[in-house]
Amino acid sequence: MPRPPAGKVGAGVARVDAALKLTGGAKYIDDYRLPGCLHGATLRTAIAHGRIRKVSFDPAFPWDQCCVARAADIPGANNVLFIEADQPLLTEDKVMHPMQPILVVGHPDRAQAYEALKHITVEYEEEEPVLTIAESLAGKKLLRGEDNVFKKFLIEKGSVEEGFAPADRVVEGEYRVPHQEQAYIENHGIAAWVEKDGTITAHGSLQCPYYVHKALVKIFARPPEQIRVINAVTGGAFGGKEDYPSLIAGHAALLALKSGRPVKLIYDRHEDMAATTKRHPAVVRHRTAVSRDGRLLAQDLVIIMDGGAFATCSGVVLSRGTLHATGPYECPNVRVRSSVVATNTPPNGAFRGFGVPQAIFAAELQMERIAAALGLDSVELRRRNAWKVGTVTSTGQVLKESVGALKCLELCVQKSGYTRKRKEYAAWNRSKGKPTWRGIGFALCHHGAGFTGSGEVMLASRAAVSLAKDGRIKVLAAATDLGQGAATVFTQIAAQALGLPAALVEVEVPDTALVPNSGPTVASRTTMVIGRLIERAAAGLKAELVKAAGRVPQDRAGLRKAARSLCDGGPARRFEVQYEKPEDITWDDQLYRGEAYGVFSYAAVAVDLEVDRLTYEVKLRKVTTAQDIGKAINPVLAKGQIMGGTAQALGWALLEYADFRGGWMRNSQLTNYLIPTFADTPPMDVLLVEEPYSRGPYGAKGLGEMPMDLSAPAVVAAVHDATGFWFDSIPVLPERICAEFIKAERPL
Repeated sequence: MPRPPAGKVGAGVARVDAALKLTGGAKYIDDYRLPGCLHGATLRTAIAHGRIRKVSFDPAFPWDQCCVARAADIPGANNVLFIEADQPLLTEDKVMHPMQPILVVGHPDRAQAYEALKHITVEYEEEEPVLTIAESLAGKKLLRGEDNVFKKFLIEKGSVEEGFAPADRVVEGEYRVPHQEQAYIENHGIAAWVEKDGTITAHGSLQCPYYVHKALVKIFARPPEQIRVINAVTGGAFGGKEDYPSLIAGHAALLALKSGRPVKLIYDRHEDMAATTKRHPAVVRHRTAVSRDGRLLAQDLVIIMDGGAFATCSGVVLSRGTLHATGPYECPNVRVRSSVVATNTPPNGAFRGFGVPQAIFAAELQMERIAAALGLDSVELRRRNAWKVGTVTSTGQVLKESVGALKCLELCVQKSGYTRKRKEYAAWNRSKGKPTWRGIGFALCHHGAGFTGSGEVMLASRAAVSLAKDGRIKVLAAATDLGQGAATVFTQIAAQALGLPAALVEVEVPDTALVPNSGPTVASRTTMVIGRLIERAAAGLKAELVKAAGRVPQDRAGLRKAARSLCDGGPARRFEVQYEKPEDITWDDQLYRGEAYGVFSYAAVAVDLEVDRLTYEVKLRKVTTAQDIGKAINPVLAKGQIMGGTAQALGWALLEYADFRGGWMRNSQLTNYLIPTFADTPPMDVLLVEEPYSRGPYGAKGLGEMPMDLSAPAVVAAVHDATGFWFDSIPVLPERICAEFIKAERPL
């Protein structure tokens, strides 16, 4: 197969920001010098639930050197508008979780800003907190409405009762997943200032500039044109910088407004981990009816997630988890009941996968349990039930194209040596004197690309491509590059559509004063949805260039010449397009029926590991994964995304234990909340499967979240293959494996 031209779609070109990042030239928010700025520090609550009775300031401390901003200083609404407006920017009275912000202090010296917090005393009236899903469901203390529930969903297909009647086997299981910390390299940070014309500007580490913009408009009661949000180079996000930057931007801007000086508010690692959002813990219950030959007859599921104290994006996370709860398996009778409840813990929010890892963990382990009950290999069970073209999903969606589930399964089985290793490891584990037990586990998943149901219609995303008088071509979109390589992919898509070398295309900094609202950088939508808008906008520019110059000029000089006629006296010619819903995609938000997503991506993984017979530590030997992403715009970046997401999933499965006793994250440091290092990351064989999607740019589908979805259940399956023990929750720590041996009275 001929190689694609350098810089075009399908080429593994170097990232456009590679040189700056490798040489240290990239400027993160704390690298910016702001003359005369104050440094902000946040005073936070020290209880889980109750009321603030009094806040006292030590008169011996030099408060005249500080600026203190409280709820009374907020000119607009004291809430952080996201999906709901239930979270106060600063609490005046009611305490709903530990680490809830009370006030912010600014000082010219950062250390003194934090010192000032030690000289503030808060008196509380404590109330009994609700700390777990079980306590919230019991309703002993109402935190929200009548039943502590943020959101509920129901999906029904066929008749579950009729599906269970002819079953040869009914298999039940309950599965639990914990919090997970995003652990981005760069902590949260925002700088804010007020321009001479009164415009409030926030500049920082974030992934959704227009989310922050919308929140600040309400907080400061200003027209949209007097709020500006600029994305700095961002050192990772994984969902953790989706909604939370609106809170910290509000704090920084409030201090800036009150003090009349620029403000920097940069969290340290402890504060970042203790105060910000995490992955939603969940309990998932499965009851499945199957025939003797392994056909799914009915699936009855209950999902309950812990939303924490405020709504954030919990309803949307629950929605996505609900829609993926069955796994990528066809079943004529399905019922999924789901809810997300309130607790007196810091709010949970977006994290790579956005509800799908919780759902797929349970779905894939349930398939393992079903296979064991039937005496089938679990891969064969998956093979018999996996989605294909023509499948009807639980919401009634008919899959019409780009269904690579079986192709991923077969390729992963083949390349991993799964069948051979199952036999070899069984013999190894029976042998005496071996230092380890060995096992291999498998998982299959799907992931809806883009926003759920009518979400993309409501966003009405826009993107543009412009040609300036100097011949520079720019991509204009609010989608941010968080390290995933979005800017590089955008240049490749635009260059391909224009028929130009990628070096002639630039991507504008996401800045609400310069780029249209293309929606948030979430939901595996950046390449598929925004990339498609860029492709269309670039095609518009290409048509104008051909009309003006007879062809698309291939150098800057030629583009400058063409721009003289196209710009028509203005600084640039701009081609802007808006998302258009395909006519055949319909969704009913009330019934939860129809096309939940325009298309799904698919992936399979095989995890090869061993368990030490002395220490019970798990060592990962190899991971093999095949992933259907439609078309790899940049295969090198795509494989990097898959490896990174897989490593995060492996950490969740084996290492990451968030200790939330009393509602606090007690281990809010990277010294005792363990994430995988290079030493923990096994060799990975990443196989790209390309089943093109007709409505994606050059066939591309979603990619970024899916690698997080499937490795955790494969790890648990592999540990079972090695030791014979089932684990229905994670992380699978060495002490848990040891405890199973003791409980079973098997030789250690």
